[in-house]
Amino acid sequence: MDRLHHLPARLALIDREGIMKTTSINDYLTALGISLREIAETTRVVIDGTLADATGVMWHGHPVWGLGEAPGRRPICLIKAYTSYVTFGLWRGQEINDRSGRLTPSARKMASVRLLSTADIDVPLFTDWLRQARALEGK
Repeated sequence: MDRLHHLPARLALIDREGIMKTTSINDYLTALGISLREIAETTRVVIDGTLADATGVMWHGHPVWGLGEAPGRRPICLIKAYTSYVTFGLWRGQEINDRSGRLTPSARKMASVRLLSTADIDVPLFTDWLRQARALEGK
């Protein structure tokens, strides 16, 4: 349970063995509070509109978009809700040419940005990041 501390209580769906149940992306977004849901839904529109050939699935408890049928084989991006913000992350984000300087490096090659409101969503910038991230997966 400790590893789920960042999730709003209504998202922590745990089975008898203590393993988080997967839900659909729609269920995940619906379970968020209004402001976080608006951020995540707006980000999802940008992702879906840019990554037409990617599949969105629940993986490790949050929405992930990637290529191919198996989640995690070729992941491109994710949305992850915390108590007061939503993270928009790119698996190979450290390889992205980020002219804004907004991407924060994290584990491995990942990088992300914290979204505190829909005003933090820069559609042209995020579209550029997603196109670059998708191109990296073509290699």
